[in-house]
Amino acid sequence: MIPVIMSGGNGTRLWPLSRKGKPKQFLNLFGDTTLFQDTLARLDGLDDLQAPIIVCNYDHRFMVAEQLQELNREHAGILLEPFARNTAPAIAIAALQAQQSAEDPLLLVLAADHVIPDVQAFHQAVNSAREQANKGALVTFGIVPTAPNTGYGYIEAVEKAKVSVVKAFVEKPPLATAEEYVKSGSHYWNSGMFLFKASVFMAELERFAPEIVKACRLGISEAQKDLDFLRIEPTAFKQCPADSIDYAVMEKTDKAVVVPLNAGWSDVGSWSSLWQCAQQDELGNVVEGDVILEGVRDAYIQSEHRLVAVLGLDNIVVVETADAVMVASKDSVHNVKAVVNQLIQSQRPEAETHRLCYRPWGYYDCIDVGQRFQVKHITVHPGASLSLQMHHHRAEHWTVVSGTAKVTCGDKEMLLSENESTYIPLGIVHRLENPGKLPLEIIEVQSGSYLAEDDIVRLADDYQR
Repeated sequence: MIPVIMSGGNGTRLWPLSRKGKPKQFLNLFGDTTLFQDTLARLDGLDDLQAPIIVCNYDHRFMVAEQLQELNREHAGILLEPFARNTAPAIAIAALQAQQSAEDPLLLVLAADHVIPDVQAFHQAVNSAREQANKGALVTFGIVPTAPNTGYGYIEAVEKAKVSVVKAFVEKPPLATAEEYVKSGSHYWNSGMFLFKASVFMAELERFAPEIVKACRLGISEAQKDLDFLRIEPTAFKQCPADSIDYAVMEKTDKAVVVPLNAGWSDVGSWSSLWQCAQQDELGNVVEGDVILEGVRDAYIQSEHRLVAVLGLDNIVVVETADAVMVASKDSVHNVKAVVNQLIQSQRPEAETHRLCYRPWGYYDCIDVGQRFQVKHITVHPGASLSLQMHHHRAEHWTVVSGTAKVTCGDKEMLLSENESTYIPLGIVHRLENPGKLPLEIIEVQSGSYLAEDDIVRLADDYQR
């Protein structure tokens, strides 16, 4: 059995914490590990398990690799989608990749951003599904509903049993219909998790959506290996229709069965669901960071950078980050996408990126920005280096805060230690490296007429950007 971890989502419903540049699956929402890492750890204890295949978008590739490395986890491929094409193509390229390493493996398809507290119940459901998948079924995991939730699609089973043939997939229903579904006992929330043989899935996909199979086969056959990653050929994949596995296969096949899962599952799809999943105090509050409350109940309050005080308000969400603050009633958090859309229309960077930006060599924090200057706090991992580059519109001053910097500036090389600095003139080829065994921290002051990240001409790069 090969796990397929789907990690292509942007998680905008948890803005401002989750953004396109670092979505919720890569955040530490419940302790020291991320949702992506929790998904991997949840697999421990399952029998006959091979290394996972990860499907993600190009911009998240280094976060995936780093978080795998933090857990010391092997993988069977990190597949980079050049374009978002929904779940059916994503699973198809993973199936084609898996068939290259095993004759006809079972694929356990999981989302990278789900919460499943009861791991034992999850394992029991997977083991029940394994028997059905080995017989040629396309197994989906149906979440036993705890409330008439109108935010999920539903799976209707032919009978209430440990395994049942699927009667129908139902779109998100109105409240009255959802209440009937919960009472019936034969309707489950659609989790988007599956188990099936790679060959069976590909045969059904070929039957119902042959154009997806054609594009994915070409994309995989002409994929390029890049460090730990496999870049799917973009021209072929761009022609692939965008479709979910439900629409493309599961709603049409006669091989669909459902295995109920009652394990405290949540897709953490909103601030309200995050509040429900987190540890609440005696007043129903979830508090993260430097927070003072007075007369507050049933609230989620998170502060990342400064003191947040809330008085006399109930049933609210307050989230503070370095560059944004969101305040909402829990009844209105489903509208957060409207805020993100406004930011996108205004071309504001807060829609997609945090002030703290991660790169394969480390990260930087944009401390201050003015009309013709920008100040960054840059951290470079031991042994890592930025690209050999130049800028058309800005000069830079570098001051070492801690560690040792190897600096290339034109035809000169120099070593700088704590409190030493250098100047990079406009148009000069330069590079920053950390030759030491400790993190390198520098303060970079940029000055010039144009300071955006696209004023970087890379001449050489260890990460092939």
